[in-house]
Amino acid sequence: MTFLTVVGIIAAVMFGIGAIAAVSRIIRGPTILDRALATDVLLAISMCALGAEMAINKHTDTLVVLLVLAMFAIVGSIAIARFMAKQDAS
Repeated sequence: MTFLTVVGIIAAVMFGIGAIAAVSRIIRGPTILDRALATDVLLAISMCALGAEMAINKHTDTLVVLLVLAMFAIVGSIAIARFMAKQDAS
């Protein structure tokens, strides 16, 4: 096993633990803001994992997927913020 393989396995385990924690917060989060934040964290973890995979394998084939995930994260965060702002004003 090369050093890069070991680092990749360690990173995958850390990303997996973070993803499991985010999914558990999405499932049992008491408020919608907790669930929204956990969803943003899950998207960030998946983007970081995808970027790490691209760096380890030295390719840019999945760059479009990375950009689409970033777009969903931004649009989702803005939509939830606007929804909560309208809800608080009422």
